[in-house]
Amino acid sequence: QVQLVESGGGLVQPGGSLRLSCVASGFRMAYWNIGWFRQAPGKDREAVSCVGTSDGVYYIDSVKGRFTITRDNAENTAYLQMNNLKPEDTAVYYCYAADEYSGNIYWGRGAQVTVSS
Repeated sequence: QVQLVESGGGLVQPGGSLRLSCVASGFRMAYWNIGWFRQAPGKDREAVSCVGTSDGVYYIDSVKGRFTITRDNAENTAYLQMNNLKPEDTAVYYCYAADEYSGNIYWGRGAQVTVSS
């Protein structure tokens, strides 16, 4: 059974840090592009970051210099390290895995990140 499970979300004060994890099961993450979307209340889902199978990375402008995406293929896990968090980073963060050849995409159920004092 294919599954992506996020963890590591929570409540943090502005300027704080969190690390999200995305554990994959049922497929080999090494062969897939892995990324994170987020959706804030009342807003559209937006792409935050992704890492390709050759480790090329993308970040949305608003998180550049603060977020770092990594993948550990041996552990079938991806991470999103989030530093210097801001209230506008508050959202549900969704992990996804995408196969550019087949077009298949798998999604996790999301992890809530709340940045508030």
